[in-house]
Amino acid sequence: MPFLTRSDDLRLHYTIDDYTDPWKSAPVLILQHGNGRSGAFWYRWIPYLARFFRVIRPDLRGLGLTEGHVPESDLTLNTLLGDLDALLDEVGAKDVHFCGESMGGILGLAYAATRPERVRTLTLVATPVFIEDQMKERYSLGHGSRTDAMEKMGMRAWLEATTSGTRLPADKQPELFNWYIENFLKGDAQVQVAMARLVNSANAEAFLKHVNAPVLGLYPTAGHITSNAQETMLREGLSDFRMVHLPTFYHMIHLLYPATCAHEVLAFCAGFDGTSFKED
Repeated sequence: MPFLTRSDDLRLHYTIDDYTDPWKSAPVLILQHGNGRSGAFWYRWIPYLARFFRVIRPDLRGLGLTEGHVPESDLTLNTLLGDLDALLDEVGAKDVHFCGESMGGILGLAYAATRPERVRTLTLVATPVFIEDQMKERYSLGHGSRTDAMEKMGMRAWLEATTSGTRLPADKQPELFNWYIENFLKGDAQVQVAMARLVNSANAEAFLKHVNAPVLGLYPTAGHITSNAQETMLREGLSDFRMVHLPTFYHMIHLLYPATCAHEVLAFCAGFDGTSFKED
């Protein structure tokens, strides 16, 4: 398993999925997971993408298989962007296609705005510009805040209650729902609470006008976290933006519609690589 050493006591884990022809210089695609999750949550996309891309799935600090202690003071936007810089250098990628889901898309917007030379295209998967007050209240579940609820209820109870309402259908796909819960709970609970504080305060609006890369948005229809107002901000703020809606209001569209999402990404990136992602 590859690791990126960031300090004496911190090694960031990442996964490389590469089934491209070894004699070709395949483009690199970063799949950046969202708040509290890990690179493992992209597994449904890999069969569609790894034949054409060198796919990199990084785990954020304190999550997935990353090793080492992560104080909350190290969980800042600048630190996470610095980790992405180091990762691209590590894998020898001058520039990449970047795809981020939810908070991972917020990181993508910030990265594309501040490192335009490193981002060929950007795909946002159910990415909010910021977390609206309505959602902050909903995720607080009657407690003072989202993080209060996580700490007082315990991670499992809070996660099951919020996931069934907004992220995944517990009744229609119970196996996927249970898999999501169990794998989310593998993360460091203290890091997940700190990440929740970070995402609650994050606002990518100021980055939008500085994003020069073409942007694809894959979004739920009438999503709870990504409202119509947020979609309007993206359309008006990004200079080159196209949006595709999936037929669900649940947030985890990359898990619910992996083939559709992956094929949209393939077609989108192909237009800017000057190639066709089809077998000869």
